[in-house]
Amino acid sequence: MAIFGKKKKEETPEAQIDPSKLIKTEIPFDKVPSSATIPQRDELTKDQLLKYNEILKHFQNPDLKVFTSESKPLEKESLSQLEKSWLTKECFLRYLRATKWNVDDCIKRIEGSLAWRREFGITGEDTDIVNADLVSPENESGKEVILGYENSSRPILYLKPGRQNTKTSFRQIQHMVFMLEKVIDFMPPGQDSLALLIDFKQYDDVPNQGGKIPPVNSGRQVLNILQTHYPERLGKALLTNIPWLGWTFLKIIHPFIDPLTREKLVFDEPFPNYVPMEQLDKTYGGLVDFKYNHENYWKEMNKIAQNKKTHYLKRFTKFGEKIGLSEFDLRGDHDDLKYPVFEYFNDETTLNNEKIQSKTNDEELLNNVEKLSVKA
Repeated sequence: MAIFGKKKKEETPEAQIDPSKLIKTEIPFDKVPSSATIPQRDELTKDQLLKYNEILKHFQNPDLKVFTSESKPLEKESLSQLEKSWLTKECFLRYLRATKWNVDDCIKRIEGSLAWRREFGITGEDTDIVNADLVSPENESGKEVILGYENSSRPILYLKPGRQNTKTSFRQIQHMVFMLEKVIDFMPPGQDSLALLIDFKQYDDVPNQGGKIPPVNSGRQVLNILQTHYPERLGKALLTNIPWLGWTFLKIIHPFIDPLTREKLVFDEPFPNYVPMEQLDKTYGGLVDFKYNHENYWKEMNKIAQNKKTHYLKRFTKFGEKIGLSEFDLRGDHDDLKYPVFEYFNDETTLNNEKIQSKTNDEELLNNVEKLSVKA
C-alpha cells in the first residue's frame, strides 16, 4: 500500500446492532475485559541488561539534579517523590528502545523529559499548571474521550477533530497532554502503551472552531511532544472517516512521524477487529451506547484516574519509594514485589563500596541485573 493509500471501509453498520445487547454508559470503564490479553515482551540480552543497569544507577544517584525548565535550562533541582515514581523500570526501557539502546542519549532524553514535565506543568503536584479545571472547556464537546480497552488491554483514547469546539491555542496542546496523562493512569498491570481511535468525521452539532483538520504547526508540535516525551507509548492508532483534506494533512506530517510509529497506524479497517465489542462505541460497530455528558463524564473520568494514581503512589511508598520499581508492581494488587530493584546507593552498598569498585564494572552490573528478570 502507498504511504497513505485509501482503503475501502468495512465498518460494522450501527443499524445492524441488536438494541437489546447495547451497554449504556456516560462514564469510562475502569477495568480490563476478561477477553483481553497482554502480549509478553522478549527477555533482554546481556548487553541490554548492562545498559539498563547503567540507566538505573545514574538515576538512583541521590546527588542527581535535573533542570527545572527545558526551554531555559538554568537551574537544577533534586527529584521529587512523584518524579521518582515516574522513573520506573518500564520508563527506562521505553526510552532505551526509543534511543536504540544508546545510554548517553537515553539519559539525556529522560532528563530532558523531566525538565519538560516541570516546565509544562504535569509533575503531579497540586501546583501543576495543567489540571482538570484549566482544560475542561476544551472537552465540553467530547472531542477526546477515554473509553474501553482494546484486545491487548491498551486503554483507548478517542480523538474526534470534527468535534473541535475551540480556536487554535496552546490550551489545546495542554488538553491533549492532560488526556494522555489520564489515559496512562488507566493502564493495567503489564501494559504500558495506549490505543488511539481517531475519527475525522465532521459533527453537525458542534460549530467547528478550528477548521476541518488541525493546523500543520500544531500537528508537528503535538507529534514532537509524543515522540520526545512519550516514547513507545503508542501501541496502536486506528483512523477512520478520513476526508480528502485529512489525507493531505497526514501526507504533510508523514516525514515527522518516526518509522516505529508509522507501523502502528491502521487506516479505515473495522474497529471490531482490534477492540472487543463490549468495549467499543456502537458508532464504530461495538456494543457500547456511549452518550457524552460533559459534567458527568469529566467528573467521573478524573475521579477514576485519580483513584488509580493514588493506588499507584501508595504502592510506590509500600515498596520503598525506589527508583526503578516496575509498573506491574505499582499498578497491581498483589502483596509481594514481583520485580525487586537493586539499589546502588543504600547503606550496604556504601559500606561495601571498595569491594564493588574492585570488580570489573560490566561484571558487577550484569550480576546485579540478572537477578531481576527484566524484560524489554
